[in-house]
Amino acid sequence: MNEIRSKILHILRTSARLTNAQIAAMLGVSEQEAADKISNLENEGIIIGYSAIINEEKYDRNAVTAVIELKVSPQIENGYGAVANKIAQNREVESVQLMSGAYDLAVTVKGENLREVAMFVSDRLAVMDGVLSTATHFILQRFKEKGALFALDADDERSLVSP
Repeated sequence: MNEIRSKILHILRTSARLTNAQIAAMLGVSEQEAADKISNLENEGIIIGYSAIINEEKYDRNAVTAVIELKVSPQIENGYGAVANKIAQNREVESVQLMSGAYDLAVTVKGENLREVAMFVSDRLAVMDGVLSTATHFILQRFKEKGALFALDADDERSLVSP
């Protein structure tokens, strides 16, 4: 892989808010060259979007994130893709990934509260054609996401638990 492309991807993973001029200066190339490389990465589908990392606990303490493991029956012509694509169409679904191990798909879901996520799993996800079983794991606290560390607040109301 082209070294400049690799460096651009590393920079954008760290901070997608940098300008083309800033990225160019970091790489020692012209601003136009950096812009062209980034545009090519987007056109090739390597960069498919940009997003902010949000500390959901600070933004909305009632919001809930869950990781749901799914055992699914693969379709004859599409394998797991047909079920995965159908699941991905739901607004609650943040990500869908094919996994190795005991379960086939890992689905990350966000909701406004625990009940909303539970109802999504029981009423819409578990009853889909091809879904054989689910195991839901609620995220209790995040410490690191996409390389960014979350600071532990000193005024956290939850008590510490020790063995």
